[in-house]
Amino acid sequence: MSNDKGSALEVAASFLIGAATGFVLGVLLAPASGKETRKKIAEEVGKTGEKAKEGFEKIAKEAEKGIRVVKEKTQEGIDAVKDFIDKKKEEFIKRAPESFPEEEHKG
Repeated sequence: MSNDKGSALEVAASFLIGAATGFVLGVLLAPASGKETRKKIAEEVGKTGEKAKEGFEKIAKEAEKGIRVVKEKTQEGIDAVKDFIDKKKEEFIKRAPESFPEEEHKG
């Protein structure tokens, strides 16, 4: 599961880096005044930052879901072990008198 989250983060980061690089090259090579170029860069930085935030929030939500599932499965496992122990304890108590005959009391 951790590999899926790691690869999703890598894909998101790669996408953002590629998008930012493409944008910067496009703006720098396109004919525009310095003022227009700075405005475009500021707008795209804001958009890219928002996309990054949304991507990381999505990954965080998925991680929370994964953690919840692990907690639930862990609790199910703990409950199963407790039930097993209780069952074996009851079986032992039922068999104990048969397995261990009482000693004769010497008086």
